[in-house]
Amino acid sequence: MFLTSDPLVLVCAIIAVILTGLSKGGLGGAMAMLGVPIMAIAMPPIQAAAILLPILIVMDIFSLWSWRKDFDLKVLKIMLPGAVVGIAIGGLTAAYVSENLVRLIVGIIAVSFVIYFLAMKFANRAKEQSPKEANTLSGRFWGAVAGYTSFVSHAGGPPYQVYTLPLGQTPRIYTGTSVRFFFIVNVIKLIPYFALGQFDTTNLQSSLVLMPIAVVATLCGAWIVKRMSAKIFFPFMYTLMFLTGVKLIYDGLMG
Repeated sequence: MFLTSDPLVLVCAIIAVILTGLSKGGLGGAMAMLGVPIMAIAMPPIQAAAILLPILIVMDIFSLWSWRKDFDLKVLKIMLPGAVVGIAIGGLTAAYVSENLVRLIVGIIAVSFVIYFLAMKFANRAKEQSPKEANTLSGRFWGAVAGYTSFVSHAGGPPYQVYTLPLGQTPRIYTGTSVRFFFIVNVIKLIPYFALGQFDTTNLQSSLVLMPIAVVATLCGAWIVKRMSAKIFFPFMYTLMFLTGVKLIYDGLMG
């Protein structure tokens, strides 16, 4: 079904792309998580994911320009090899693993991490918590989880955040690093998506129609994040992560 053939499809797609674009601009993964579910109101979830993937890559390109000077190369070197493994596992097991089970697992991870963070912060409220060092083994593991869940359901944000949020990066470095990570992940995902026959003329034309909206939303998200202080940014990110986790748990159980 092409977007303009049904008003409901068009409206759902525009809302989904705006939320995803704001997220890609740096406002957190929770809004991006709403993209596929909103589009799935009016079309099959697999078709929604296929339409969004080229748009995600275009958003990533504009985000790369917005955050071209801000990133942590060490974190990328640690996490990306794991992400490649996770994408490969996702491509090989796509026909055998339920998307709802993946959503449930990712949601539990996200909520558990936020609860753990708050518990530790409460236990150590009398002293300032120092940022953690980047650990290679942990980074490879969470990179693989992020690659796998990103492939299966575009839900790589929470596993990525579990590893990177405790590192104490500035908002600009955190956002710039995540933009580069998911740009590379999304480009790699094109290979198995093509192999699975997810791209046809209708879906690609729909992606093209939505891309101008995606670009504007992405640049708006970057403009907002660049003006947020760390004291606002990180509580905001943890809140979005928690809400994302709750939504994924709900979707996984209801599915």
